[in-house]
Amino acid sequence: MMRRMPQKSRRLLKQPGRTPRVTKAVIPAAGLGTRFLPATKAQPKEMLPVYDKPAIQYVVEEAVAAGIKDILIVTGRGKQSIENHFDHAVELEENLRAQGKLHDLHIVQKISNMVNLLYIRQKEALGLGHAVLCAKSFVGEEPFAVFLGDDIMDHPRPAISQLLQVWENYQGPVLAVQEIPRKSTSSYGIIDPQPLGSDLFRVRDLVEKPSPEKAPSRLGIVGRYILTPDIFSVLERTRPGRAGEIQLTDALREMNRHRPVYACLLRGVRHDIGNKVEFVKATIAYALQDPSAHAPLLAYMRAVVQGGRESGRAEKSRVP
Repeated sequence: MMRRMPQKSRRLLKQPGRTPRVTKAVIPAAGLGTRFLPATKAQPKEMLPVYDKPAIQYVVEEAVAAGIKDILIVTGRGKQSIENHFDHAVELEENLRAQGKLHDLHIVQKISNMVNLLYIRQKEALGLGHAVLCAKSFVGEEPFAVFLGDDIMDHPRPAISQLLQVWENYQGPVLAVQEIPRKSTSSYGIIDPQPLGSDLFRVRDLVEKPSPEKAPSRLGIVGRYILTPDIFSVLERTRPGRAGEIQLTDALREMNRHRPVYACLLRGVRHDIGNKVEFVKATIAYALQDPSAHAPLLAYMRAVVQGGRESGRAEKSRVP
């Protein structure tokens, strides 16, 4: 039996000639970062630097570039350094001004002035769905964006802007997807896609972390969403799934039964910084974009590769 949308959400999303603007975003940042221990024992993973900026700053800058005005960061215990990073640092600013380091002063002030940031603590690690649910009072009756900090997107057009275009055309929830290796489906939410056009799909179904042989496609959900406020009532009814957590994918699957959910195939490079190797790759990629670092870094990498080859040749020469 098809369930009806809550009356308030229908009024919001179906006013003739009006598409509500997406001006709010939610960034879940309450995870423990255990894959990066010991670096994350006392430092949030979101604050680890990808080249010269904390990882979470790339995500905030993407939101700002897409016209987001208000961001709620869902934090956990020991995450105060995130708030400190985006706050004014009065002593530092006065020191930089006194020393005439105006370029550095501008960088510091830009960070604290870029957007309106709010924070709420997720008191228990109950999953991504629960983290999104923590934003209910912040979102109210508006559509909103969700950014996952493990995915840094590199493209001239912000990734979330690509989803916002779909929102403008269809006024429905939109998921970011990319093609992933078949062997990796058990690490992603996977969609069953119905093509609607170039880079656009109607979602027929979603499956959370299926085995490769059971995955309905190779299109995995990757770290960006446009959601509508009726997701909250669905999340409140969603029972814990894998690992005892409330899965956002499960809630989206339920929502998909009573209203269309869309998926946008993202253009651009995605840096999955949720593991150490990809984190290092992302740092190298952004360092190579810095003109002052490009040449010396390339020279170093060539020397390392050449040194490895020479070492390998020497090792072979010693084999009897």
